[in-house]
Amino acid sequence: MISSYACDHMTADAEFLLSKAKYKATTGREQRRDADVLCYQIRQSFKPGEITPEDANRVGYETAMRWTKGKYAFFVATHTDRQHIHNHIYYNSTSLDCAHKFRDFIGSARAVRRLSDRVCLENDLSVIANPKLHSKGRFLHYGAWAGADRQPSYKERLRHAIRDALAKGPADFNAFLRLMEEAGFTVKQGRGGAISFLVPGQQRATRLRSSTLGEGYDPEDIRAVIAGKRPLPEVGVPAPAAPARVNLIVDIQERLRDRKGPAYERWAKIYNLKQMAAALQFMQEHGLTEYNQLAAQTEEAVQRFHVLTGQLRQTEANLAHTSEVMGAVVQYAKTRPVFDGYKATKYSKKYLAAHEAELADYRAAKAILNDLLDGARLPRMPELKEKRRTLAAQKKTLYADYRAAQQRMREAVAVKANIDHLLGLTDQRKNKEQER
Repeated sequence: MISSYACDHMTADAEFLLSKAKYKATTGREQRRDADVLCYQIRQSFKPGEITPEDANRVGYETAMRWTKGKYAFFVATHTDRQHIHNHIYYNSTSLDCAHKFRDFIGSARAVRRLSDRVCLENDLSVIANPKLHSKGRFLHYGAWAGADRQPSYKERLRHAIRDALAKGPADFNAFLRLMEEAGFTVKQGRGGAISFLVPGQQRATRLRSSTLGEGYDPEDIRAVIAGKRPLPEVGVPAPAAPARVNLIVDIQERLRDRKGPAYERWAKIYNLKQMAAALQFMQEHGLTEYNQLAAQTEEAVQRFHVLTGQLRQTEANLAHTSEVMGAVVQYAKTRPVFDGYKATKYSKKYLAAHEAELADYRAAKAILNDLLDGARLPRMPELKEKRRTLAAQKKTLYADYRAAQQRMREAVAVKANIDHLLGLTDQRKNKEQER
């Protein structure tokens, strides 16, 4: 049994090749022949005796549509030649508008498995609770299968080149850039001192920054390595795509009382089914088998989020205070010689008239410092720079933890609220509030 979307399964290979040719003509971009991909495959299996071929094909079609978001042509072939019914999903690597390519990413297999599990749970089908992530048999993951034939990405090549250049001990940042040029990388300098590298064979330069290459690849981090203040950066891998968040289910009866129509009721039922499947999947992945465990984990996630919020706000306040002190110190240092000259003339009115603006700036800077330091000694500028650098790094680390804790808290709270609604705990609380 075969179903398709935006293509004919009989001529899908020719249609996919034609879309690749249109992509090249439209964008002017072309991949190496040995690295190009015509289409991708997803295999989806079901428990024997649990589903019919027709329903299996429908589930596979829904999985493919939600994975490609309707932007890539695909067809679903349902096989019954084994004891277990299974689907083979093939989708084009070129989008329907022939302007984009599907880029596989690290963790894509896990993302597909999560989506497939969610669709199966929505259709009351069983899923594998604890799948084996690495096969010890004849099946290999892509990295082991490709072996030495797998070509490193441009970012991986750039990370290794940066580490090799830093390992040679350059005297300064300019010497580091010269080593990169000697290694065959083109150095491009943009506005604001931005540094980018063009890997041999690459069409678009890669920016030297941690958000692109990973932790430790900011220009300031590179300068710190050269100065011996931090170790060589790690050759990391990008994080997998974040899973879709769990949303709160809709109170259908309340919405119907607000004069919502039958079409909304049908949509809300499907929506609630998807959210309950997502909640069940969350509990299975985190090993939660009892309601008390879910409640405790939700409370722990909320408390951790609030603790990190307080720490982040305090760090931001300290960073703002340090920056303000640095600005006042700079202004104070610039205008102090003018005040010393005014004092040397025994506060001459003529000198005051000639330097009134500078003396006003001096008094303002001194007042700000007195207010900020509260009687403490005037700090040195190198100490302030080091403190600001430390606080900025601390803020960056805290913000990453804060975002992760926020996502974790939102998901846990949504799952608990959905489970409460399913168990009728929400209605019990409403009744108690009305009685009060």
